[in-house]
Amino acid sequence: MVRDDPQLRAAKRAYSNASMEGNRQEEARWANMIGDIFKNRGEYVEALKWLRIDYDISMKHLPEKQLLPTCQSLGEVLLRLENFKDALIYQKKHLELAKDTNDLVEQQRASTQLGRTYHEIFLKSDDDHNSVRNAKKYFKSAMRLAQTLKENPPSNKSSFLKEFIDAHNNIGMLEMDLDNLEEAHKILTKGLKICDEEEVIDDDDGRSRLHHNLGRVYMELRKWDKAREHIEKDIIICKRIGHFQGEAKGYINLGELHYRVQKYEEANLCYQKALDLAKSMEDEDALVSQINENIKTVKEAKKVMDEMQKEEQNLKKLARNMATARGTSGERRCLLQQNASLDLLIEKSSMIFAWLKHREFAKRKKRIANELYDKEKLSDSFLVIGESYQKLRKFNKALKWYRKSWETYKSIDNFEGQALSKINIGDVLDSDGNWAGALDAFEEGYRIAVQAKLPSVQLSALENMHYSNMIRFDNVEEARRLQYLIDKLKQSKSEKLEGRNMAEDCCSETDTEGDDCLSNSRSSVKKAKTKHDHEEFEDDVPLISLLQSNQKLPKQSMAHVDEVQPTGASHKNSSTSTSDQQTVSRKRVHVVLSDDEGEIQDEVACSNFEHGRLHKCPVEDVGATDEFKNRTELASPPSGFQDVSAVPSKCAISSSTPTMLEESTSSYKSRSPNKHNAAGFNLHTSKEQYIAFKIETDLIHIEAGLCMVDDMLSIESLKVEVACLYYLKLPADKRLRGLLPIIRHMRCGGKTMESFEEIGTFKDALGNGWVEVFVDGWVQKRLIKLYVDYCMELSETPNIKLLKKLYNLEVSEDEVVVSECDLQDISIMPLLNALQDISIIAMLDLSHNMLGNGTIEKLQQVFISSDQKYGGLVLDLHCNRFGPTTLFQICECPVLFARLEVLNISGNRLTDACGSYLSTILKKCKALYCLNIERCSITSRTVQKVADALDSQSVLSQLCLGHNNPISGNSIINLIGKLSTLERFSELNLNGLKLSKLVVDSLCQLANSSCLSGLMISGSSIGTDGALQLTKFLLSGAQELVKLDLSYCGLTSQYIINLNAEVSMICGLLEINLGGNPIMQEGGSVLASLLMNPHCCLKVLVLNNCQLGLAGVTQIIQALAENDSLEELNVAGNTLPESLKTLESSKALQQIVKDPSPAAAAQEGSCIMKTDCNQLEVADSEDDDPITAEPAASYDDENCTSSCKRRPESSESEFIQGLSTAIGNAKKLQLLDLSNNGFSTQEAETIFTAWSSGSRCGLAQRHIKKQTVLHLSVQGHKCCGVKPCCKRD
Repeated sequence: MVRDDPQLRAAKRAYSNASMEGNRQEEARWANMIGDIFKNRGEYVEALKWLRIDYDISMKHLPEKQLLPTCQSLGEVLLRLENFKDALIYQKKHLELAKDTNDLVEQQRASTQLGRTYHEIFLKSDDDHNSVRNAKKYFKSAMRLAQTLKENPPSNKSSFLKEFIDAHNNIGMLEMDLDNLEEAHKILTKGLKICDEEEVIDDDDGRSRLHHNLGRVYMELRKWDKAREHIEKDIIICKRIGHFQGEAKGYINLGELHYRVQKYEEANLCYQKALDLAKSMEDEDALVSQINENIKTVKEAKKVMDEMQKEEQNLKKLARNMATARGTSGERRCLLQQNASLDLLIEKSSMIFAWLKHREFAKRKKRIANELYDKEKLSDSFLVIGESYQKLRKFNKALKWYRKSWETYKSIDNFEGQALSKINIGDVLDSDGNWAGALDAFEEGYRIAVQAKLPSVQLSALENMHYSNMIRFDNVEEARRLQYLIDKLKQSKSEKLEGRNMAEDCCSETDTEGDDCLSNSRSSVKKAKTKHDHEEFEDDVPLISLLQSNQKLPKQSMAHVDEVQPTGASHKNSSTSTSDQQTVSRKRVHVVLSDDEGEIQDEVACSNFEHGRLHKCPVEDVGATDEFKNRTELASPPSGFQDVSAVPSKCAISSSTPTMLEESTSSYKSRSPNKHNAAGFNLHTSKEQYIAFKIETDLIHIEAGLCMVDDMLSIESLKVEVACLYYLKLPADKRLRGLLPIIRHMRCGGKTMESFEEIGTFKDALGNGWVEVFVDGWVQKRLIKLYVDYCMELSETPNIKLLKKLYNLEVSEDEVVVSECDLQDISIMPLLNALQDISIIAMLDLSHNMLGNGTIEKLQQVFISSDQKYGGLVLDLHCNRFGPTTLFQICECPVLFARLEVLNISGNRLTDACGSYLSTILKKCKALYCLNIERCSITSRTVQKVADALDSQSVLSQLCLGHNNPISGNSIINLIGKLSTLERFSELNLNGLKLSKLVVDSLCQLANSSCLSGLMISGSSIGTDGALQLTKFLLSGAQELVKLDLSYCGLTSQYIINLNAEVSMICGLLEINLGGNPIMQEGGSVLASLLMNPHCCLKVLVLNNCQLGLAGVTQIIQALAENDSLEELNVAGNTLPESLKTLESSKALQQIVKDPSPAAAAQEGSCIMKTDCNQLEVADSEDDDPITAEPAASYDDENCTSSCKRRPESSESEFIQGLSTAIGNAKKLQLLDLSNNGFSTQEAETIFTAWSSGSRCGLAQRHIKKQTVLHLSVQGHKCCGVKPCCKRD
């Protein structure tokens, strides 16, 4: 398409003339028109820029009514960009303005837009029933208004026939998404009938949308010829009117039709045509990606079809063998082989949705089960036959077989099978329109699941019940009660999953539902081997001997056929029996795969096809003025004109997907309450709950709980809080200079308060008096003054957390660190106004708040209005609620191009929509040397764009992109190739990404060719061999390696042995993290030897959860007596599991106490540790979380380091004495973490006494909490409280 056509040139010329003349109305009108031109060309980012110009002019200079078209256009473009929250803001403003002016035309348009937005949220989320109710409400309102306007059109207006037709399309589309196919067909057909009655022209875009959605309805109804007829009509109309996007979507629909009937060549041709059209448009990356994924899925389907045909030949061979095996001892073996083959064929046929074949194989499985006299296999076969008929939409037959399955499960007392059969029955009844019967079946399934204590099946039943009450019966109260039960159940399941591998990124959007969410319409089951299969029967036993015994055996467990959710599947899940009680949770018709959700694909380690990732062209719906860019949905899969229906995805969207409520559509709803009193602010305190502080003549009351660290009162925190509250109590005239008190000393009962005080002791000393506060000076904090002034101006209560951060005496005025202050877009406005007055900012840290895009818009104004045009800027925005348009605001701020040096946007759901913005930032921000985009829900697409944006002139030296999924090995290799061309690049973070051998090889090349000084690959599963290969290149590179993170990589003691052998090469290594690797006591002994080597310069060593045992921990600490470099040591969580405690004997302990040299201990321990090392499994990366040990009271003679068994007092005292001596001799150590090693409180105090002796006397600090936390530190070193993502070098 021509980028600068005559119409656009003329519009820009007219805008310039209006701007020079100062004609604001014309200026706004032309800006809107230019935005509309870009929108129609698919250039949504450019359109948004011009529409915001229109909005700013209209807001400042024109009457309120002029905002109506502006808000409508902005809502439309933001919807196309999938910025739903901001879209809703403008659309609701549009509706409010229309109501204020009693403009029915604009009310109708606004209602249509709001319905579309809520519908898109519904499609994108997982069971967001509030959004679908809101969509229905607004679509029906739009229908009523369109009918009113059609019957009584305003003067000089159109007949509103188009809007009336489009309203039918929107409601029909919504009914289709709710699986009400007959109702959808009725409404959409009525829309076409109106077109014919009113003689609407053939080539009308309204007709095309109706044909589009009718084609999809017929596809779901399995009426292939009618579906093709309507889809082709849609394509023809779009082609004639030049609607490229609609034509592309039409070809996607047609491709899906061919895919469903298993005509893969025709499907590929259609997708290729759609791809060519999509590539011809700007800003249609999502559509292009969707089509490419569909093409990949079709290729995978062809492979599965080939595999199925080969297996059918194998089945025929087995059937021939059966003829000779009849009556022999091999008969049962042959039948079992046929059953296994049929299970595989059932699975393959469900994957490609060949339901006629599926039914054929299921019935053959039933015959085999009868011959085997196996009721368990028979009940499974009934279930898969029922599934076949359900997908063929023969609901009566499906019910018959599901009921047979339920009865058979009941006869063998299999409660899980009964519950799942009931849920499947409910699913069929719901699809058949018997909603009351469906709800009864779901409730019965839930009752059985509760009785059998099956939490996953309970969750499936509850979600179906919730859907029925919310969507079918609009019973909000009951739905709310059920949602509470669902959340409670998910929370309990989530807590059980905490020990899983931390390297798996769960966000986006999938958090704890990986096991909960199976396919969305699954009823088939595949038999897993049960205990009886292994223990009681041999394959060669004559069948007749099994008849009586099999009839009496209860079914112990079932497995399932892994089905895949294409995208046109039913909105709820048919159930499936599982061996591990996986949930069959309810899904709607269409689960939308967006860039945000693409990360789910690789999380369960299966291919795109196995997930059913064929992307269906979105539903065609209507805008108030133009057709909007529909959200791309998951497509339904193939079937030959023989048969195929959609099936669900094994990967459900995370339960954490936010629900957009009608009543709350932005982050502006509430502000965080503050609990402190201050002059001029309406806050109340209660003397009984607060500690009184006397500063000069004023009394200040502070809640003690806000300054607690575990059971201790933090005096430093109290000093800061007193200073801030005292400033707030000052009269306005005394606050003019912005002077705050510096408090060095506080006394209670005549005693100067230390860093930490026990709350009980403190209260006893305080009695009914107060704490005396001594002011040692004053410090000017201009930013605090401005912030408080703006709070009063905006009627906002000052945020005490923010004040305490700004008071920090250790940072300069141009460093603004306000992380973890519970800030939202409204409550941060006083601070942003104050920053705009300050103008000079070198560092801005807004991390760990609840800020959205509104904050970034204001922040952009702060930077643009600043006089500071040069000088470095650190911008830390991690862990907020920012979206991809946050980066757009940075791209639109020229000041940042020269200043931005560090950008940390990690922990925000940016998705692949941020790719082009990141690319722009990397190209334009010439000073950017550090970029952190960890946990941003990006995929390989964005990584590739980042790689493409880098060139040899870039000064980038640090890049963090860990914990994003899915990221392919090829994209990482391409990125590493680009990084190797950068002269200054030195640090790479790939934590949480699974790295293949090829990626490790490319990292080796990077280490060889660049000045790499830091590499973080925690949870990469590269194993000992990969780590050794990589370390060799890193240590022999041109630059000395300074920092290395290999935690949870599956390393063994062999890695430590090799590292020790090359100790002269690691003289520059300052920090290494080996946590979560089972290096055992053998590795600990070698590490102790390494630490004593004079070449070792390590300053930080992390060995948490390494299964060292307490004897191994003691060895390492003893080695520090001869080490002058190590400052921080983490050996938390190193008590051995029960199965390994016998490996650590009392003999080793005695040797350590008698001869503290690590060499002696290593020699003694080597014979102990060799027995079972090969049987160990690599620790999951989530073992990094603290492991709560049982109370450690004593040592057992046989299990010397057991924290759970009673130790003889003599052994205990000797061990603690040896450990305390070692700690006392480690003079250079400044931070030691011994948490979760089972030390009692008394033992912890003994250890602290040793810590606080010698050179640390007077500086020593401790943080002890029961038997879980034992941190030893010195002043100036924070033992905890700093989140891992916030640690800075």
